[in-house]
Amino acid sequence: MALAALRALTLVQIWATHAIAFFAHEYAHSTTAWLLGWKANPLALNYGHLTLSNLLAMFAIDENVDYAPIFASGHAWQAGLIAAAGVAVGNGLITYPISRWGFAEAKRRSARAWAMFFYWLCVMSVGNLICYVPARTFSYREDMHTVTLGFHCSPWFILLVLGVPFALALVEFFARFEPRSLHWIAPCSLVQRGTMAVLTAAGIFGFYGLAGLSNSGLISHRISLVSVCVVFPLAAVFECLLANRRKE
Repeated sequence: MALAALRALTLVQIWATHAIAFFAHEYAHSTTAWLLGWKANPLALNYGHLTLSNLLAMFAIDENVDYAPIFASGHAWQAGLIAAAGVAVGNGLITYPISRWGFAEAKRRSARAWAMFFYWLCVMSVGNLICYVPARTFSYREDMHTVTLGFHCSPWFILLVLGVPFALALVEFFARFEPRSLHWIAPCSLVQRGTMAVLTAAGIFGFYGLAGLSNSGLISHRISLVSVCVVFPLAAVFECLLANRRKE
């Protein structure tokens, strides 16, 4: 594949897989609210306006769930369940396993372009996991704060219950899946493997890791600072080395 075409394909795939992981997250919130009787239409998100930023990064879109009446009615646990469903179900139980299955199928069929697509979907799924745990576990707003209020629990409990499986997924991704995948996708191109490794670290620890940087409380702010300023560059260097040394 020509270099220009490869660059264009990579950009399109990154945008598309980010959108898939994003909407799976939001529809998981919305569908859970619908199943529990708090929404009339599970497809009724707040879609925002047709702007460039919204098209590229979905900044103005959310699940359109009103949590106030759920808490007021004494069904706090349902609010917590709805809030947790985005990352736990949408990304943890839907897009992540689909991405791994899709990559395995693409590899079996020797379809490298599709393998790269499912690789990026896995990146977006793992990124969403750390975007909430640990990046915003201690936030004073949004999903994880609603989860702690809904289940009347400490953020430390959320960090244990969701953080342990999320951490295992993250470690397995970086230690095994990423280097093996990049070596198979680009067996003859050190530059392509290195570029994908840097983009992967930037996506997970840069883009998703900075989620708690503003208006989320001091602890989330510090976690995001460490993610962006420390973990991102270290992961980029380490994964470049690992991806370019690992052999099937």
